[in-house]
Amino acid sequence: MMGFQAEGAAPIVRNTPIEVPETVASAIRIGNPASWRQAVDARDESGGAIDMVSDAEILEAYCLLAGREGIFAEPASAAPVAGLFKMVNSGVSLADRVVVCVITGTGLKDPTTATEVVSDNTVNVPPDLAAIEEELGYR
Repeated sequence: MMGFQAEGAAPIVRNTPIEVPETVASAIRIGNPASWRQAVDARDESGGAIDMVSDAEILEAYCLLAGREGIFAEPASAAPVAGLFKMVNSGVSLADRVVVCVITGTGLKDPTTATEVVSDNTVNVPPDLAAIEEELGYR
């Protein structure tokens, strides 16, 4: 089992509480997790790892999930995907492995991040099915 903390809020990775945790991923902006021991036990029992990912890596995964997979996740839920990319890019082979990234948080929990990181090609459409269909070219 692998777990990934945001670089600015990675007390388990750093093995010390973080007084003022900072990350774009607000749901994992925790400097002293209540389940610290359980997370370490899960890592140890599974022979896994706990690592950290930067906000840039989280946002890259966040955008990829939305743009390529159609999954609008909150930044914290993009952290495991960012971690997966980090592991593969560092040479970890996942050939013949089944990988599951748990994405539990919707992007609707943090709409501000979406508006801050999207490109300039966004289109505002009224909340009306006919208008949406027209914009998508279905009419």
